[in-house]
Amino acid sequence: MRAQAKLSCASDILAFRERYREEMNCQIVHDSIHRRAGWTLTYGLELDAVSVGFGSVAIGGPWKDKPTLFEFYVLPQHRSFSFDLFEVLLSVSGPRFMEIQSNDPLLAVMLHTYARDIASEKIVFHDKASTSLSANGAILRRITSDAETRTCIEQRQGGPEWVLELDGNVVAQGGILFHYNRPYGDIYMEVAEAFRRRGLGSYLVQELKHAAYDLGSVPCARCNPANIPSRRTLQKAGFVPFAHILTGVIPAERNGKSNRTLA
Repeated sequence: MRAQAKLSCASDILAFRERYREEMNCQIVHDSIHRRAGWTLTYGLELDAVSVGFGSVAIGGPWKDKPTLFEFYVLPQHRSFSFDLFEVLLSVSGPRFMEIQSNDPLLAVMLHTYARDIASEKIVFHDKASTSLSANGAILRRITSDAETRTCIEQRQGGPEWVLELDGNVVAQGGILFHYNRPYGDIYMEVAEAFRRRGLGSYLVQELKHAAYDLGSVPCARCNPANIPSRRTLQKAGFVPFAHILTGVIPAERNGKSNRTLA
């Protein structure tokens, strides 16, 4: 069989991306960059001229001048040709890096087969426990209007923000970002240094989780693997780790252009 990778437009592979989202069944951290003009190149994958999947390379934003392969999907019935399709994709698209979610089993195999210098950039968390943490006298206040919040959700861009006040002072702030596949929203927060280690961060995360559900979203979160206080804060508020964002370098000899005929 002849394996090919052809530069495509987003609409041509939309059905495959929907299948990919269904199989992942979680927050896909880099889902939104497909919607940003000039940020990605997407390739249709074929076997004997039959479409069987896609691959995407990030080329804009943080990935400018460092083309990075971040998605690869093959229909289940054609996965016996996954390595061949991936090698053709590498040859045609010429990425220098990979960046994946470790819970994507197919792409994780490709990362560990074809990349080197693999490292974890982020830990990804999902909500698995309800909590009843005390406010310790703090008051939560949303500073984003209802109209702006609705726009953020509809456009999958930005998100509402809150502040946590104690004795009239803003001691923490946070929010929910909707730059992700529906229905997921990514929670972030920061506590002023003078008010840390009082449980305020975990309380804020807990309340942002509630707010996400009230907005029809599913809360998620991320943090740097080395940020132990952040990890503990998220876990105290009911978040559980489920994946890493892994990066790797693709050796130069993988680049080029080719089609491949398979036995």
